[in-house]
Amino acid sequence: MNHTVVGLAVALACAPGITTRLAESATPAPGRQQNMWNWTGRIAPGKALEIRGVNGRIEAEFSSRNEVVVTATKRAHHSDPDEVKIEVVQHEGSVTICAVYPGSSNRCGTDDAYHMSTHNNDVEVEFHAQVPAGVAFRGGTVNGDVEVANLAGPVNAETVNGSVRLETTGGDASANTVNGSVAAVLHGQGTTPLSFKTVNGGVTVSVPKDLNADLEAETVNGSIETDFPITVTGRINRRHLDGRIGQGGRHLKIETVNGSIRLRAL
Repeated sequence: MNHTVVGLAVALACAPGITTRLAESATPAPGRQQNMWNWTGRIAPGKALEIRGVNGRIEAEFSSRNEVVVTATKRAHHSDPDEVKIEVVQHEGSVTICAVYPGSSNRCGTDDAYHMSTHNNDVEVEFHAQVPAGVAFRGGTVNGDVEVANLAGPVNAETVNGSVRLETTGGDASANTVNGSVAAVLHGQGTTPLSFKTVNGGVTVSVPKDLNADLEAETVNGSIETDFPITVTGRINRRHLDGRIGQGGRHLKIETVNGSIRLRAL
């Protein structure tokens, strides 16, 4: 199968000054080739770590250290894992890390600078990141889940065939998939618009009970449930709801086609 991804994630913020350490080792596994890759570096609070894959899950968790640590595990049944390179692109304080498959047009970067096609290569790359407080995290893949645990900064998580599960104390987050569910837990208030979308799957969003937001929730084949009293400002039926939570404020958009929506109060 040939997968092509162009510009999957959002542009990152910028600032100078990054130190890095790289290491790579190979470990054979019965019936399957495998090797490991590691990167350690410092990213200032307010800047971003972005991870971009094609085949394989992405995981991120909070780290109390002041360094970012990223580990990539490459596995394959038929292709050579060494054919897929892990590239690190540093741009004015932020870092983008990509799984780069063989191909003359493939390139690592952010936004339109990114292009990737697997060319029938069956290597899977699983990323695991440890992220300090204040560092924004962007994780995007095509075939695989994205799971973010207890981060303390903004989060953007994207996949196509997989589920997204995220939790952050930062209060700013977005998640998007096509075939899979979305579950988001936001402990902080945050300031930016919130967006959680899928096509085939349910969406559950848990936010502080004192949240102020303008809600837009819509499903085609499913229902909408909310723990919050809603002041209706637009259409309302079992599949569409426009309304104000608390005093209103930033936009909270929740969408699915085939699945139900649940908005929970923490």
